[in-house]
Amino acid sequence: MKVQSIASHESNPVNMEGANGAKMRMLIGPGEKAPNFHMRHFEVEPGGHTPHHQHDYEHEIVILKGAGVAQSEQGERQFSAGDIIYVPANEMHQFRNPGNEPLEFICLIPAPEDCSV
Repeated sequence: MKVQSIASHESNPVNMEGANGAKMRMLIGPGEKAPNFHMRHFEVEPGGHTPHHQHDYEHEIVILKGAGVAQSEQGERQFSAGDIIYVPANEMHQFRNPGNEPLEFICLIPAPEDCSV
């Protein structure tokens, strides 16, 4: 069993093309040899955003702090702390922080077959 604080994990910039002011921490993943799911913590600074992109796997997200706008194929939806978001596989999506405070969320994804991210 692993019990650690979110802050104890290294935070790295999201380097995907189109990202701005977004950082990610791998909370549970290849280091734990997690075979089914990977849990990631994202921070998006005010004015920042994740890339507008898609993946061949779903995302389950819970908003911890702040508020933002989720862009999807269905348009824009506002969200705030305590909200959950489901992104189906292959759906274009982006999370933006138009506010004045940091946005933080947990994102759960299926573990890639090669166990890398």
